[in-house]
Amino acid sequence: MRIRASVAVITGALALSTIAVPAAQADGGIGDTKITKVVVDGDNKVAISTSGTNTIKVSVTASDDSGIKGAEAFTLIGPGYGIEVTGKPSCTVVSATTSTCTASVKIDPKTDYLSNSNAGTWYVDAWITANDDDFVWKEKAGSFSFQRTAKLTANAAPEPVVKGRTITATGALTRANWETLKFGAYGSQSVKLQFRKKNSDTYSTVKTVKADSRGNIKTTTKATADGYYRFSFAGNSTTSAVNAAGDYIDVR
Repeated sequence: MRIRASVAVITGALALSTIAVPAAQADGGIGDTKITKVVVDGDNKVAISTSGTNTIKVSVTASDDSGIKGAEAFTLIGPGYGIEVTGKPSCTVVSATTSTCTASVKIDPKTDYLSNSNAGTWYVDAWITANDDDFVWKEKAGSFSFQRTAKLTANAAPEPVVKGRTITATGALTRANWETLKFGAYGSQSVKLQFRKKNSDTYSTVKTVKADSRGNIKTTTKATADGYYRFSFAGNSTTSAVNAAGDYIDVR
């Protein structure tokens, strides 16, 4: 993770550009070039675990009446003084006026020294140039959630069980700690107990419960039919959504 001090270098580079093109300003440009869409990793969510290299793909779609010439490297800025810079974008023509410019950056929690404070909403800064040398520079052209990967377990017991008897479902919610490079408890979060019948592909929510301060989950329900029980966590801006693997219960 590059420290925010790097912004001074980037800002300096942009300052030099404004000398060459006097009209350029932050969130400004020349002519009719427009940024119309920004997508990060397909769904604007990036989940990082405790190991492995993650390639983050950034796509910026822009238009101009003359067509799009190219783009400068995208800058990604987030909380905790987080900053990353992509490689040089490659632009693909969508139409005579529109192109999508795509670039990526690799992040490894072991070598980029991520801090847990880096999790949250990040923004994409983009500079796009048109064929007629019009351009647009936009800070916060798009946003995405930079998340700590979550894990969730589920166990339903007893098994087998008599129909109508009580089933106890237990589990635990954890998430990546980028500072220790281990998974730790994620407590006091709401999760859903869900069930799907043996021959069904669809889970339905039985109830919503809250994990304790250590991320442990425990709740009960009545046995109704053969099927699978799981816990489901919806996620948030700092932590990824996750479903536990379903645990089968044989009802007799």
